[in-house]
Amino acid sequence: MPIEQSTTTTTLHESGLATKDMLLNIGPAHPAMHGIVRIIARLEGEEIEEVDVEIGYLHRGFEKMSENVDYNGVIPYTDRLNYVSPLINNMGYCMTVEKLLGITVPERCHYVRVIVSEISRISDHLTCVGATAMELGAFTVFLYMIKAREFLWELVEKVTGARLTVSYCRVGGVKGDLPDEFVEPCRAAFKETRKVLDEARGLLERNRIFTDRMNGTGIISAEDAIGYGITGPFLRASGSDYDVRKDCPYAIYDRIDFDVPIGSEGDNMDRFLVRMEEMEQSMRIVEAAFEQMPPGPVMVDPGTGRPIPAAEMVDLAKMGNIAAITGGCAIAGPTLEGSSRAHYPSTATDEKRAFLPPKEDAYGNIEGLMQQFKLVMMGHGIRGPLGEVYFAVEGANGELGFYVVSDGRGHAYRVRVRPPCFAIMSALPELLVGDMVADIIPTFGSVNMIGGELDR
Repeated sequence: MPIEQSTTTTTLHESGLATKDMLLNIGPAHPAMHGIVRIIARLEGEEIEEVDVEIGYLHRGFEKMSENVDYNGVIPYTDRLNYVSPLINNMGYCMTVEKLLGITVPERCHYVRVIVSEISRISDHLTCVGATAMELGAFTVFLYMIKAREFLWELVEKVTGARLTVSYCRVGGVKGDLPDEFVEPCRAAFKETRKVLDEARGLLERNRIFTDRMNGTGIISAEDAIGYGITGPFLRASGSDYDVRKDCPYAIYDRIDFDVPIGSEGDNMDRFLVRMEEMEQSMRIVEAAFEQMPPGPVMVDPGTGRPIPAAEMVDLAKMGNIAAITGGCAIAGPTLEGSSRAHYPSTATDEKRAFLPPKEDAYGNIEGLMQQFKLVMMGHGIRGPLGEVYFAVEGANGELGFYVVSDGRGHAYRVRVRPPCFAIMSALPELLVGDMVADIIPTFGSVNMIGGELDR
């Protein structure tokens, strides 16, 4: 029930003095509330007696927008769910549609997706832990962790060409393979990240102020967390080892050895420690994926015909000199050449009904033009079979699930998202009641609430 703001309760203290409860609004303009959450707390002194949490300040209509564009057109929208780890959102949605269509992506594509997803997970945890530390006064830790995140975002930029709204995955594959010079920069970035994590541990784990504010606050048991539907590091800090990557393995997670860190107390300190260890495990996953990743083909066979400049080929065709261009291979200029032709064989499915052709095929031959036309023109596009599917991946905050219903048209009839931090926010009143008003900040920080994912 919402708190009645017009009423106050007067009680008689044992000293004989009358005391009144106080209603305190925290947010949405409070910096620690991210500008999009309002907490109405009833306080007795500084102790929280009752809490009402209001969300919905950042509703973007993700689900309805996803029902009005073709399947590949949803990818940019998924970037804006958890915009701190968008690559995991890309992967989750694409694997849901691939399950609907019955598509199996190439082996190398699985490895590429896992590598970029785990890099994205680390950057998400760095942001969460760094921002929480800053809100508790440890500004130096925040700067260190944002420095480490910068190393990882440079890796993401090398692969996707963007840092935040990446739109990297496609139904049936990914936009392009990893760059040729990627493994060594990634290992160097991990080396620097591990240094930052060691520095942060030294600054926080033995800091009296930090540990006193984190230990014993925001406690929730594993049973209660499961009852609320909480997953991810928030649940694992309470002692449950549920992890989608282990319990419902997808992609190539069942081939990689990694540990699932868990806590015992279910408090803010355990959530901090779980996230710190998960970053190390994510780096282990990426390093193992580099060792296992199959090479696969890296170039498309351009054919055996002699090369002919594209403009010359067009002129010969206009004049009807077909014999002169028969068996020829067009040399495209930079505009038509495309930037990812060499990467397609290793990352894209052979399913023409799902994957856009290379740019030079769309402009250079009738088959590529037809494929492009069918996938992008209104009324055409991917046409899934009648049915419904649900697929979940392990997001940075927990189980990120997509439910898609197809009625056979070129776009989904219904799209539903299971945002992991929504369940945590529903449990927030139970986490806060009984704690002090100052404990709201570390507890809310440990939720790692992302408005785009929460409100959708």
